[in-house]
Amino acid sequence: MAESASQSSDPAKGEELRDLVQRFMASLAEFSRRLPFDVDLQKLCSITTLAALAITLVFAWKLLRTPPEQQRRQRRRPSSSSNLSINNLHSNTSLRSSEVCSSSGDSRVQCAVNEFFQPLELALEQLVRHKLNEGRKVTCRLLGVVLDETTPEELQKQATVRSSVLEVLLQIAKFCDVYLMERVLDDESGERVLSALDDSGVFTAGGLIREKVLFCGTENGRISFVRQLEPDWHVDTNAEIIHQLTRFIKYLLHVTPDRPQNTASNVFISTSLEQFFGDLDQR
Repeated sequence: MAESASQSSDPAKGEELRDLVQRFMASLAEFSRRLPFDVDLQKLCSITTLAALAITLVFAWKLLRTPPEQQRRQRRRPSSSSNLSINNLHSNTSLRSSEVCSSSGDSRVQCAVNEFFQPLELALEQLVRHKLNEGRKVTCRLLGVVLDETTPEELQKQATVRSSVLEVLLQIAKFCDVYLMERVLDDESGERVLSALDDSGVFTAGGLIREKVLFCGTENGRISFVRQLEPDWHVDTNAEIIHQLTRFIKYLLHVTPDRPQNTASNVFISTSLEQFFGDLDQR
């Protein structure tokens, strides 16, 4: 009887393995499409095939070593337990997927795929490096990007560094020569900005350099700075400046809450610096 039950379970295991391989390859292809750079599909196919074979061997061993009696006990678990496990998986990502997944074939395959892809969650450092696309020099305006303030008039009263941008800014500085720049109405505004940056710790965290914070008196002055420095990336909130620089700068990031139409192919749009460099789906 036990031998007969074991033989009858083999086709089900085979179906699970085939389903697993198909889901794995589809998931890997989807992940590659979300990357901010092009992937050679032929190479991807080869890599996918090798990875799929490896995963198939691992899970074949796991499935085949499971005693048939234990599998039958798992199948007899009430469905309410299965539903509770799935709800727990969505509400608490810290639990291991093997502890919360249903024992049904589809759920086990899906959980195996999810568990495999957990390490592919890219760290911020990796995301920033991918988005920079081998860029080695970045220029960035301060108002509305690094600072809470959005006009030079506000800088005559105060300067506040946005806490949410600090981590991304320092990660960019790991890979790039970073220049910050802004138009100011007086010298005191410039000193106020430098003091705010100093207090935020960006100069002591091993990334930004105080002497690379530049000030000018006009918007054209900022354009002149950028053209002289010839960066790979420029970040700005001024649509006109972005437009004027499209012919000279490789990549431009326009920080704006709107979605401008008919932008050049080398212009990227985002609501903030940290949103663009910290989100894989932003392209």
